[in-house]
Amino acid sequence: MARPFLLVQLSDPHIGATWADGDPVAGLRAAVESVRRLPDAPDAVLMSGDLADNAADAEYELVHELLGQLGAPAYVLPGNHDDRDALRRNFELPGAVGTPVQYAVELGPLRLVVLDSTRPGEDRGELDADRLSWLDAELTGAPDRVTLIALHHPPVSTGIAAWDELGLPATDRRALGAVLDRHPQVRRVVAGHMHRTMTAELAGRAVLVVPSTYIQTRLNFNPQEIETVAEPPGFAVHALLDGELASHVQPVT
Repeated sequence: MARPFLLVQLSDPHIGATWADGDPVAGLRAAVESVRRLPDAPDAVLMSGDLADNAADAEYELVHELLGQLGAPAYVLPGNHDDRDALRRNFELPGAVGTPVQYAVELGPLRLVVLDSTRPGEDRGELDADRLSWLDAELTGAPDRVTLIALHHPPVSTGIAAWDELGLPATDRRALGAVLDRHPQVRRVVAGHMHRTMTAELAGRAVLVVPSTYIQTRLNFNPQEIETVAEPPGFAVHALLDGELASHVQPVT
């Protein structure tokens, strides 16, 4: 029986963070070990933002070292705690200094397109016209490739006011949806940022938000502020087989 192509997605390790109980380094180590204990090794690894909490080189070096233990090519994108140029420096990413971190890679049967949703110096995100124009052109260039788009901020309403204030504006979400409408090869949109699992839909495509390897947030639709909760961390495994893409969320053991 054929084996699927496996892309593991980790998110939000926040190396260097001290604002919640728990050790972010230990959390990422445990997640890496959980991936290594899976019966099937990943073909590639995605880290969907907030690698570091302070954007220090030493924090990125640690993430680089731990991801290297998985023995698969790793692809990263910036979150609101990251610095674009520090990320480029430590992971050899393309692009000019200060510009959004955006690129596409061919991963065997799967095409990964990384979209930068960050607004430097702020927690909330944005997808301006230039970024969406870049995305449209990238998708136009490979119309027959099964594609997964990754960004940090979920491009959907969460139903939680505190998170939506820290997310993408509704106009930007609709504009991304308009791009997706033109490109049926996009099968999944994945994100992080929320520190919990969530699924939604944008332009008829499944959107998956994955938990953090550091700390999780409480499900509360009427919060005065975002609260952390003692729930297990996790990661996603995206499995592509015979043109069909399935996404699994696995708790860290």
